[in-house]
Amino acid sequence: MIAHVRGKISEKFNGSIIIDVNGLGYELFVSVVDFDLVNLGESVKFYTYHHVREQSEELFGFSTLSAKKIFEMLISVQGVGPKAALAILSLGNVETVRNAIANSNAGFIQKASGVGKKTADRVLVDLHDKVGLPTKYENSNEIIENNQLNSSDEAVEALMALGYTLADASEALKNIDTDLSIAERVTKALQQ
Repeated sequence: MIAHVRGKISEKFNGSIIIDVNGLGYELFVSVVDFDLVNLGESVKFYTYHHVREQSEELFGFSTLSAKKIFEMLISVQGVGPKAALAILSLGNVETVRNAIANSNAGFIQKASGVGKKTADRVLVDLHDKVGLPTKYENSNEIIENNQLNSSDEAVEALMALGYTLADASEALKNIDTDLSIAERVTKALQQ
């Protein structure tokens, strides 16, 4: 299993990038958000998901651990394959997608290429309780801010690296002062 790839972007084309790792090129399929984020020649680290099928092997890349975790949750839903999960992650940054699922926003999920109403509804039913509380509550056309943490927060990422789920990491950090350093926040969360 390939957990991550670190190297330089040698090529970008059609939704995938090639990362040169000491002369060996790894092609990663990435979301539109990550594709737009990187430039040729730039040194990067991408977390990867190695998808093995009968006739092919594919690597899917993610700039953050939280994006990879959301991807893994998405592909656990019946009818959502890796390409559909990547299309959903391409709708916005990982926090926007997580918020849409937490708010049961089927219309947002349906905007993804190849995702219909039934699939969007299934994603919401299966994942609503697994992605944690929303950081923004959607109420009609109004968005109400909640004092929850962003899933791209480095403290959340650190707890996830220690085995916490996104929901558990968000919950553990919920009442901890965000002005503290990342290490202090993680330590306080682990002490609870």
